[in-house]
Amino acid sequence: MTSALVDRPGSLPATSPARAALTAALTIAVLAAIALAAAWYAQLVLGMVPCPLCLEQRYAYYAAAPLGLILAFAAWRGAPRGILIAGLVVLTALALGNAGLGAYHAGVEWKFWAGPTDCSGPIVDFSKAGGLLAQLDSVKVVRCDEVQGRFLGLSFAGYNVLLSLLLAAIAGWGIARTSRR
Repeated sequence: MTSALVDRPGSLPATSPARAALTAALTIAVLAAIALAAAWYAQLVLGMVPCPLCLEQRYAYYAAAPLGLILAFAAWRGAPRGILIAGLVVLTALALGNAGLGAYHAGVEWKFWAGPTDCSGPIVDFSKAGGLLAQLDSVKVVRCDEVQGRFLGLSFAGYNVLLSLLLAAIAGWGIARTSRR
């Protein structure tokens, strides 16, 4: 590690291995936050109620955004190369796992295979039996095999696959650049 990384945090040389880790981690954190913002916008503003698989696909972004920020901060502060690479490996694993889950969900939507049997719905108040029956009458069951909308032929699950693969590629680039001596 160069003395520039230790003596002056925040002033990383353009060729520094830590600079690549910082760039990759920060890019992943920002893209994960944008993905979550888009999902919440679709849910809260556009009224697209997520199915259980949709909700599970958000977990990787919930983990990647703060981990990316922590890793970017660690790179900025001159953390050891091994820690930076380990963090990028974790981000790669999150992204690839999420790409797999998204591909599974897209396959369920295209009826290539059966999906999970659970569903989600907006039942929230169990305090009154009459209220519960009224809620059951008005609940909209969201199935994992029914697409609420497509854009350019892809559903949210399809775009999740593409974004997750992009995040994995960015993390892989960060690993390769940070590993250079």
